[in-house]
Amino acid sequence: MRIKKGDQVRVLAGKDKGREGEISRVIPQRNAVIIEGVNQVKRHQKATSETMQGGIIDKTLSLIHI
Repeated sequence: MRIKKGDQVRVLAGKDKGREGEISRVIPQRNAVIIEGVNQVKRHQKATSETMQGGIIDKTLSLIHI
């Protein structure tokens, strides 16, 4: 069975166990996927010429798929 972008999945283990979401990105080199709204963390971002605004942003990290 192969998974691809756009598939609906449910997390089976970890701190987000039981949550569901849609796959937004697949990283085959790392056997990882990024799921919308799952495994979000807060990061402090410094204002730069690109972002123009600093502060605390929410970022979605990848989940390892085995």
